[in-house]
Amino acid sequence: MKLETIDYLAPDAAEKFVESLHQIGFGVLRNHPISQDLVETIYKEWHAFFSTEEKYNFRFNVDTQDGFFPPEVSETAKGNDVKDIKEFYHVYPWGQIPDSLRENIMAYYNKANAFAEELLSWIEKYSPPEVAEHYSIALSKMVHESTQTLLRVLHYPPMKGDEESGAIRAAAHEDINLITILPAANEKGLQVKDKSGEWLDVPSDFGNIIINIGDMLQEASGGYFPSTSHRVINPEGQDKTKSRISLPLFLHPHPEVVLSERYTANEYLMERLRELGVI
Repeated sequence: MKLETIDYLAPDAAEKFVESLHQIGFGVLRNHPISQDLVETIYKEWHAFFSTEEKYNFRFNVDTQDGFFPPEVSETAKGNDVKDIKEFYHVYPWGQIPDSLRENIMAYYNKANAFAEELLSWIEKYSPPEVAEHYSIALSKMVHESTQTLLRVLHYPPMKGDEESGAIRAAAHEDINLITILPAANEKGLQVKDKSGEWLDVPSDFGNIIINIGDMLQEASGGYFPSTSHRVINPEGQDKTKSRISLPLFLHPHPEVVLSERYTANEYLMERLRELGVI
């Protein structure tokens, strides 16, 4: 099955988009309302930031998890024993952000959150009645003004040739949250695993925006929307010399939101973080 790009402005966009999420766990939109110029500016600003030692002045807070995470504390995907080849910065409105970078990154955070609420309303509208009846509240309300939603600025550095054996930029994993909003990165590499186990390249033309289902929405929908494994593979040839910047927004519900008979959002998050060894 091929992952198609859907025109956000088309009259049947919402229905096609939700069907793609049901079938593959991913949807790709073009002609969406997120400013490409803003995204490009953010990529340039943060690439410059990651290229300086200033980033170490914003080392992450252990308790609140906001700030800069250097390569040596990068994530190890569940089921793997080799760290990903990346560094990243966790942006929360209430967290530490360099003053020179605050304006554009917060403009994006707010626009992407509003867009995510619209997409969640699409998902609810086109969920089968027997699925939608299990949503404890409207999906868009689950994340409205949530302080848990995380914007991660990822930097995958150029490949040096001395990487640990088996290490890739982001090993296969699923996201914990409801949905993830991701503008196409400045370099390709994102892949998603389909139901047959084949890895598909995600259409990553600059200007596309990519949305995927997280574990929490899989839980809330009784599995109707699958949280699909995805990864970022290492570049080849000349592309090895290039950095890759990525800007995923992880939409997290308010902690008290009921996902299912088994979990609130907070209970689910804490269980997953314990599994990952983060807490």
